[in-house]
Amino acid sequence: MSLKKLAVSIAMLAAFAAAPVRAETPGISESEIKVGATFPFSGPASPLSNTGKGLIAYVHSVNDRGGVNGRKINLITYDDAYTPPKAVEQTRKLIESDEVAFLFSPLGTPGIGATIKYVTAKKVPHLFVVSGVTKFTNFNEFPLTTTGLPSYNTEGKIYAKYITQTAPDAKIAILYQNDDLGRDFVAAFKETLKSDFDKKVVTSPYEVTEPTIESHVVTLKASGAQAFLVAGTPKFAAQAIKKASEIGWTPLTVVNYVSSSVSATIVPAGADKAAGVVVATITKDPNDKKWADDPGMKWYRAHFEKYLPGADIGDNNYLFGTQQGQILEQVLKQCGDDLSRENIVKQARNIKGLVLPTLMPGITINTGPGNSMAYTQLQLQRWTGSSWEQFGGVLSADTN
Repeated sequence: MSLKKLAVSIAMLAAFAAAPVRAETPGISESEIKVGATFPFSGPASPLSNTGKGLIAYVHSVNDRGGVNGRKINLITYDDAYTPPKAVEQTRKLIESDEVAFLFSPLGTPGIGATIKYVTAKKVPHLFVVSGVTKFTNFNEFPLTTTGLPSYNTEGKIYAKYITQTAPDAKIAILYQNDDLGRDFVAAFKETLKSDFDKKVVTSPYEVTEPTIESHVVTLKASGAQAFLVAGTPKFAAQAIKKASEIGWTPLTVVNYVSSSVSATIVPAGADKAAGVVVATITKDPNDKKWADDPGMKWYRAHFEKYLPGADIGDNNYLFGTQQGQILEQVLKQCGDDLSRENIVKQARNIKGLVLPTLMPGITINTGPGNSMAYTQLQLQRWTGSSWEQFGGVLSADTN
């Protein structure tokens, strides 16, 4: 065989060898990366779907800049109405019909809980899911999953320590969503308070199908509690804050980060009624004048005006979704041209010191073999009646 023919044969063999690598990853072409997600665009948790809208808008901005490494992101999103059966149906559609390369940022503890084993069995990367449920961070059980919210266990421990340090003798009432979200917060208080839990804490679970949780608030007030934690979604947190004010109950009130949006929780509750409410956060508030000259927030306001015109910039869900988009962009940048599912997961677990423009000062994103969570730090803040006032330093579950 001549050298020329040998060279041609080798080139053909190389081409055949390379072809299956591209074919192994559904949703990847020379020009496109298909990514899928589900959000509660309808149903009891629909305010949280603005996270999805923030993500969609950021992906549009990435594509306007030419995409990532020469490929545009084709983000396919469906409504799961915050219900497990619908989440299962839509997730199957994304994987089996749309053939997405991976799932990114599906939102909602009930839906993720109903689909995570199926996604794992299908060997599809399940990245930065919007839930802080502790079991989703278990590497051994869910090796393809990373989480996009601070762990509810971490958040709950921070609240338990804050309440016991601020009001050591207070009886604590916990109103919680009756699923893994709420139960993780209760478990965090049990771990922190240990033998004191049964003496100091009274709990009341609610279902997301309940139209109102006002009766729960009345019952918890009757327990004589001086501290009140609401662990749920914005609609119910707003109802709880408003009802407590109406019946003259003024406990030390804490709400979870998921319910920290000014537009989705504080305004519906009544800005004055929410005065004194404490929450742990990772993000700056775009409406707060203290960030008026902050370069990161200037960038966000310009981005928002262009890609989310007419939307409410005070809704933190849009901002969180924007951050999710930035994490997606970072993962794909790190992947380069190796878009195998194995490398996509590897890079999602190899983010080092990522600082996003809208994060609170001191909070960075670091993932690795021992941590599948985007965020492990939080900053406490208190609602003054018109804005959030930060206090203390950046905290983690291990902070004393």
